[in-house]
Amino acid sequence: MNYPRYSGIWPVAPTPFTDNGALDLPGMRRVLDLMIDQGVDGICILANFSEQFLITDAEREQLTRLCLKHVAGRVPVIVTISHYATPIVVERARLAKDLGADIVMMMPPYHGALMKGSAAQTFEQFQAVGEVGIPIMLQDAPLSGVDLPVPLLVEMAQKIEMLKLFKIECPQAAAKLRALIEQGGAAIEGPFDGEEAITLLADLDAGATGTMTSAMIPDLIGPIVRDFAAGRRDAAIAQYARVLPVVNHENRQCGFRSAKAAMMAGGVIQSDFCRHPIAPLHPATRAMLLELLTPLDPLVLNWGR
Repeated sequence: MNYPRYSGIWPVAPTPFTDNGALDLPGMRRVLDLMIDQGVDGICILANFSEQFLITDAEREQLTRLCLKHVAGRVPVIVTISHYATPIVVERARLAKDLGADIVMMMPPYHGALMKGSAAQTFEQFQAVGEVGIPIMLQDAPLSGVDLPVPLLVEMAQKIEMLKLFKIECPQAAAKLRALIEQGGAAIEGPFDGEEAITLLADLDAGATGTMTSAMIPDLIGPIVRDFAAGRRDAAIAQYARVLPVVNHENRQCGFRSAKAAMMAGGVIQSDFCRHPIAPLHPATRAMLLELLTPLDPLVLNWGR
């Protein structure tokens, strides 16, 4: 079967820190190697699940250079470039392109609860990045608080040549994906979902071709996407039912801390430290995460041992 160009599982790489909060650069390389061994179709860096909001501008550039050099074309890499200021987003897009990134991902312009880009400003920012000449994934996430109705997304897809992918992770994502695909047609080249795949089956049924999860269990979620695309619906549903308890625990209890907790348990990284003001996982929450993960025997728990 010929799969769409933008399909499969493209997880977000977590950013490991040492116990004192410094970037763990050897750990970052190990995270990337693990993800490739997990059978991912692509890797996203510097996203929300990479703790981009806790990383300095200098660290962003350092991580971008390190990740692209280390992956070295083994899989495509998406670099997240979101920022409220359009000139900064454009500058980040140019750097990502110059360093060899395959795609950039961005949310609409926002800064806090009250400074949100209008429909026109959102269009203009994406249009400006489109002129850089690198494919764009639009991230429609509740974090931005910006309303992105389907007609606006379709207009952007049709008028901004480089806007090719859409990561839809708003409430009722399946309904929005279905409407986006129906109204946007061929302009919607890569309809993806997110939110750790907690709504994956409904989103695939609505026409999603890919998913952007955490890096915790892509080796177990990737086959669900491929089975569904190949028409093996029963197999996809059975595997999804198997992993859903840990996906639910990750999504509702742990967030981005789950992948690093699992990677530390499996010897991939030495610390699951998160910078203040993010609190560490409660020991009971961590224990249940590992209790749910262990019977699944994911690569993350064995790769570093």
